[in-house]
Amino acid sequence: MSAQLDKLKGSIPPLVTPFRGGEVDYEAYARLIEFQIRNGSHGVLVNGTSAEPSTLSVDERNRLVDVAVQVAAKRVPVVAATGSQSLHETRQLTEHAAKSGADALLIVTPYYIRPPQRGLIAYYLEVASVAGLPWMIYHIPGRTAVSVTIDTLKELRARSASLVGMKHAVNDLALVSECQALFGSSFKIFVGLEELSFPMLAVGACGLMNAVGNLQPRVLSDLCEAVWSNDLAAAQALHHRLFEINQAVFFDTNPIPVKYMMKRLALLATNEHRLPMVPATPELERRLDQVLRRAGLLGERAA
Repeated sequence: MSAQLDKLKGSIPPLVTPFRGGEVDYEAYARLIEFQIRNGSHGVLVNGTSAEPSTLSVDERNRLVDVAVQVAAKRVPVVAATGSQSLHETRQLTEHAAKSGADALLIVTPYYIRPPQRGLIAYYLEVASVAGLPWMIYHIPGRTAVSVTIDTLKELRARSASLVGMKHAVNDLALVSECQALFGSSFKIFVGLEELSFPMLAVGACGLMNAVGNLQPRVLSDLCEAVWSNDLAAAQALHHRLFEINQAVFFDTNPIPVKYMMKRLALLATNEHRLPMVPATPELERRLDQVLRRAGLLGERAA
């Protein structure tokens, strides 16, 4: 597992799910994975928040993992997000990801239920027993309405040898330092909030799992590598270059802005969502176009 874990770092964007006529466009998804690999991403994340996973069936989520594993062909790690509010569904997704050949799992805290910390511990230990893959907690209390405490992380780390880290999508820099102090640098923290990419990397996060990576994978991988090289001046410059686009990702619920901008950059043929998600409004489109123009991106096409 050590060689596998060594590669689990850097920019691992959570890919959007392309739809066409209401159905998942798996061919377009395969092209997005090739685009990511060609443009320097260190891995791909399947069925993260940007993929609109709650609107997908178990079969659709599983097939997206299959496509990613086949297309990536071990060139970069494939991280499968297998969490749901249902333990039964999470087990199904996790078992399939392990059989399919995913390299690691990202498991969101069960949303809507708002379990106590002891419930989270029992839930994660149950899921971790399903597959012998390294797994990470997806900590996004703004979406799930529950936070993971440092004591819960300590207990899970002590009781599950395959817990290797966390995607941290909350404005809490201190937790990164707390985790490093307790667990050391082997505990992998991926940044899940775009605006905090550079600050969290600078204090010890190992990589990024950012929606904006769907748009500018090369810049995000360059940011990680600049920090690894201790070139903080270059990293800071990339941070400022990304800042407005990072903010634009949250002009509306993710991935509404991202999908619109991807279509404008010819990375997606259609800008479709499944209800209750909806496409950008004309007003939002104009606002996002302005961001893309200021970033010098309009007119660029997929490499």
